[in-house]
Amino acid sequence: MTRFSELSRKTSETDISIRLDLDGTGKTDIATGIGFFDHMLTAFGRHGLFDLTVHAKGDLHIDAHHTVEDVGIVLGLALESALGEKRGIQRFGHAVVPMDEALVEAVVDLSGRAFVAWNVAFERPMLGQMDTQLVEEFFRAFAGNGLFNLHVRQLAGHNAHHVAEAAFKSVARAIRAAVALEPRAAGEIPSTKGAL
Repeated sequence: MTRFSELSRKTSETDISIRLDLDGTGKTDIATGIGFFDHMLTAFGRHGLFDLTVHAKGDLHIDAHHTVEDVGIVLGLALESALGEKRGIQRFGHAVVPMDEALVEAVVDLSGRAFVAWNVAFERPMLGQMDTQLVEEFFRAFAGNGLFNLHVRQLAGHNAHHVAEAAFKSVARAIRAAVALEPRAAGEIPSTKGAL
């Protein structure tokens, strides 16, 4: 089974191309024009063991909002496409990741229903060229278009960089667990409804 997708989306604000292989080894090629966001997406691919290419051009002369949100949109669509009918997947994933003093928990249900519970606070407004509010916007766009349930909870931490990095890594590892194939499921869809 190939669990791979390649999608592009072009608007008057952004031009984004993404390649996603759920069964990769963590190889990444990230270029969004936003250094800190590139760092986070690289960590996401590495810790999810996803082969991930993200090339984005956006209206950064305005700010980073459109680029970050639209990357989340396309990545969500790519995840949904790569999963197909979701046969044989674990469906649920959970991870708690430390980053020095920071500790962030992520829980995922690849349910086909979009929902985000976000309980993360940043003590500074910017990380490089990226507004810290955009971390939440990215994950809302990602889950909203990937049609999954996502809970992210900060358990500890005050350094904004550490908190953001722990969030990206914990979500990556939770999704990695959720997309993993369960041999005992025999290719069945993990739902009593027979569809996700």
